[in-house]
Amino acid sequence: MNNRWRSWILAALCLGALSGQQVNRLFWDGSDWERIPKLVEFSPEAEYLVKAAYLNGVLDGRLFYYLKTWAARSAFADSLYEESVDYLSTRELVRELDHFYEDPANRYLPVPTAILVANMIARQYPPETVDTFIRQSRRWINELQYQLELEGNAELLKQIREKNAPPVKLP
Repeated sequence: MNNRWRSWILAALCLGALSGQQVNRLFWDGSDWERIPKLVEFSPEAEYLVKAAYLNGVLDGRLFYYLKTWAARSAFADSLYEESVDYLSTRELVRELDHFYEDPANRYLPVPTAILVANMIARQYPPETVDTFIRQSRRWINELQYQLELEGNAELLKQIREKNAPPVKLP
């Protein structure tokens, strides 16, 4: 990959990070996904590279935390991460997320939710199951956004950390 493309990818990721800091947000969502083509001046190759890099980072992070959790509590990790998200290739996943975010009602759903939906559809889950998952995800993200507006990021993240953190054992 030449330096020009690396520069575009770096610029797109930096702009995405900076724009995300201006709003009370926890996740990349469809509006971020839809903004990528403009950030890379509508270059299909650069658009794919940015989207693929983001998805690979999300999936690598998921694997990292699965392995970290599994080392401490394997049964819990297996139940928490039981939904497989590696059924599709990166290229297929990019295409499916592009399609998913064409629906304006899906644009505020986080990218990890879209990844799960794409894999559910590819694995031929019943449409009712997929629709139920999407509705529940919309409800969940709406409630989370409402909490963020009321309490702010710091307090909400503190509550999540306290609720989900494993007990600390002191020597």
